[in-house]
Amino acid sequence: MFGIFYLILCVLTGMEMAGCLFPQQITEKGNRIWVILPAAFGTGVLMLTWAVYVVSWMFSVCAGAEHPLFYGNIIVMSVTVLCLLGIFIRKRKRTEKMFPVSEKMISRKWILRKEILLFVVLTVFVTVMMFYVFHMKDGLLYSGFSVYGDYAPHTAMMRSFSRGNNFPTQYPHYGGQDVKYHFMFQFLVGNLEYLGLRLDLGYNLVSIMSLSGFLMVLYGISYRMFRSFWAGAAAMVFFFFRSGTAFWQYLWENAKAGNLIQALKENTEFIGYTTNENWGLWNFNVYLNQRHLAFGLLIVAVAVWIFMDWVEAGCGHKEHGWLWIRKRIFSKEAWAFRNVEIAILLGLFLGLTAFWNGAALIGGLLILAGFAVFSDGKLDYAVCAALAVFFSELQSKIFVSGSVMSPSFYWGFLAENKSISGVLWYLVEISGFFFVGLVVASVFFKRNERVVLGGFLLPAVFAFVVSLTPDINVNHKYIMISYAFAAVLWGGILRSIFFEFRKKRIKWAGAAVCIIMSICLTATGVYDYVIILRDNDSGHRMTVNMESSLTDWLSENLGKNDLLLTPEYTMNEVTMSGVMMYCGWPYYAWSAGYDTNYRAGQAVLIYTTDDPEILKATVKQEKITYILFEDNMEFEQQECREDVIRETYPLVYTSEDGRIRIYET
Repeated sequence: MFGIFYLILCVLTGMEMAGCLFPQQITEKGNRIWVILPAAFGTGVLMLTWAVYVVSWMFSVCAGAEHPLFYGNIIVMSVTVLCLLGIFIRKRKRTEKMFPVSEKMISRKWILRKEILLFVVLTVFVTVMMFYVFHMKDGLLYSGFSVYGDYAPHTAMMRSFSRGNNFPTQYPHYGGQDVKYHFMFQFLVGNLEYLGLRLDLGYNLVSIMSLSGFLMVLYGISYRMFRSFWAGAAAMVFFFFRSGTAFWQYLWENAKAGNLIQALKENTEFIGYTTNENWGLWNFNVYLNQRHLAFGLLIVAVAVWIFMDWVEAGCGHKEHGWLWIRKRIFSKEAWAFRNVEIAILLGLFLGLTAFWNGAALIGGLLILAGFAVFSDGKLDYAVCAALAVFFSELQSKIFVSGSVMSPSFYWGFLAENKSISGVLWYLVEISGFFFVGLVVASVFFKRNERVVLGGFLLPAVFAFVVSLTPDINVNHKYIMISYAFAAVLWGGILRSIFFEFRKKRIKWAGAAVCIIMSICLTATGVYDYVIILRDNDSGHRMTVNMESSLTDWLSENLGKNDLLLTPEYTMNEVTMSGVMMYCGWPYYAWSAGYDTNYRAGQAVLIYTTDDPEILKATVKQEKITYILFEDNMEFEQQECREDVIRETYPLVYTSEDGRIRIYET
C-alpha cells in the first residue's frame, strides 16, 4: 500500500537527518535508540510532507492540475527513492553502513529488555485508546463524545485534500478565505488516505507513532538526567494521569451527600470546579482529540534532548553562586558557538512545525529560552530561535492574509480571582501540588535540574500572562506542555526518595512514601481516564456514514472555488466531502481568528429573507455557489424558509430520503 510505503520513506529519510543531528560517539546518556528512531520519524515526515505539499501546490496553482496530489506524490517519492538508492550505492562502495548513526544507538544493554517492555506496553495502550475514540466499521465512522468536536474541523481539512484540491489552502469551516489554523498534520493524513490508507487507519497510525515517539524521547530526557529506568517509567505514568484537587473535592462532596459509590459509578462527565475544567482541558483527552500536538512536541522534545548538551556544559563549570551566574552571562564560553550546524538544523525543523502545531513551537522556544539563560553556547540558541521564527513567519506570510496572532497581555488565564494568591490557588486546583511541589523541591535539586525545571515551567508562565488568540482557552496547551516535560522531574524525585530510604535500610518506608505520593499525583487523572472510557463507549459515540451518496455528490460536483452555504454543521456527511462551507460550526472558525458573526448574519439573511432580490444580491456578494437546505432547519435559532430559494435557484440535488436539497446559484 502506497501510504505505508510513504511512511517507510519518511523514516529512511529521517535516519539520514538523524545522522546529522546526533554525534557518533558512545555516551553515558542511555540507549539513544529511543531518541534517534522517533527523531527519524519526525524529521522525515516533516521533510517529505512539506515537499509533497509544495510540489502539489505548484501543480494546482501554476499548472491547473485537477489532481495535484498525484504529481506531488509521484515526484517526491520517486526522487526520494533515487536519492536513497544513490546514498546506499555510494556507501556500499566505501564499505560504510547505510545509517552510521544506528551503530551507537544501544550502549546500555542491561536495561534494554525493560525499556522494550515499557514501550511495547505504552504503544499498545496508545493504540487501543486512539482506535477506541475514532474508528470505522461497516462503512460507519465512530467518533467518541469527548473528541468529535475537535475532529470535526480536522476531518474536514483531511478530506479537502484527499477528495478535493485545497490549493491554495482554505479552512473548510470558513471557506473562501486564507487558512489561519495549522493544517499540515491534517494534510499528512489526507495524503495518506489519497495514497490508499483508510481515513481512520491513517489518522490513528501517525497519531500513535507521534505520541509514542514523544514519550520515548521524554523517557530519554529522564534517563540522561537521572540514570534510572524507573524514574523514566514513573514520568510516563505522571504524563498520562494528571494531578489536581478535583477528584478529592468530588469525593468529599459526594461522601457528605451519602451517594459516593453511586456518583463514582454513574458519572460520565469530566469532573472539575474551575472554568471549563469539565471540558477535559487538563487530562489525557487532550492528546486524543488534538493529535497534532503530540507530533509538534516530538520535534520539540528532540531539540530539548540535544540542547541538554549545552545545559550540561554550562552547569558543569566549577564556580558557585553569583560568580557562576555572572560567568554564564559575561564569559566567552557562555556565548561562543558550540555546534552551529546542529543549531541550524534544529532551527529549520522547529520552524517547519509552525503549521503542524503552533503552540508546540511556541512552547518549545520558551523552554529553550529558559535553557539558554544558564547554558554555554547562547549564540547557538539564538541561531536556532531566529531560524525557527523566520520559517514560521515565512509560512504565515504565504498562508495568512494579515496577522496570524494578536499578542496581548492577559493576566490570570482562566482564574476567576485575578489576584496573585487567587491565580496561585487556581494553579493548585488544576494541578494539585504538581507545579508548586516542583518549585519547593527545587531547593534540593542539582544545578542542571534547576535550569531544566526553569525551562520546563516557562510555557505555563506564558499561559498566565499572554493571549495570542480571541479564545483564551487555547492557552491550556502551554500548561499541558509544561506538565508533560516537568513529569520527568517528578519521576526523578520519587527515585531519589526511594533510594534515600534504601540507604537508611528502611526500604519499605521509601516504597510507601512513593506509593502515597504517586496516588496523590495521579488520582484525578485516573478518574478522568475512567470518564474517557465511559464517554466514548458504544453508547456515547456519534456516527457518520462514510458511504453516503451526498458525500460523493459534493466531492464530485463542487470544486475548490465553490462555496457551500449550510446549517452550522460540526461533523457529518457534508463535512466529510471536504468542500468549503460558508460557515460551519462557528466556534471552530472563531477560535482560529475568523469573523464568524458577520457570516452568521449574512447566512440568516439568506435563509430567512422573503425578497428574491436581497437573496440574489447577498449570495453574489458573498460568492456562495451552492445553498443546502435541510428539512425543518434553523439557523442561529431562527426558522428558515425554502420557498424563496426554490423559486430563485435551480434544484440540483435531493438526498435519497428527501431530507436534504441543494440549489445551485
